[in-house]
Amino acid sequence: MVNTNSVRQIRESKMMSKAELARKADVTVQTIDRIEKGNECRLDTKRKIILALGYKLIDRTKIFEEKNGNSPVLSEKLDKKKA
Repeated sequence: MVNTNSVRQIRESKMMSKAELARKADVTVQTIDRIEKGNECRLDTKRKIILALGYKLIDRTKIFEEKNGNSPVLSEKLDKKKA
């Protein structure tokens, strides 16, 4: 499944190479490449990338979009309406 994320745009705006981001996030360059292409990754990997890009975990939706395209707060409200 292809996911929407802003990893590449943010990394490039910070003048950071894939290798540098991989080093800071303690993942492989191949992992960064796969994520930038929209492949899924584990939650722990997302956490490492968010922090390595200099963001706080609360800012995760600026980097990784929710599966339904909504922010977590909106998703929670929609789930409550369905119940």
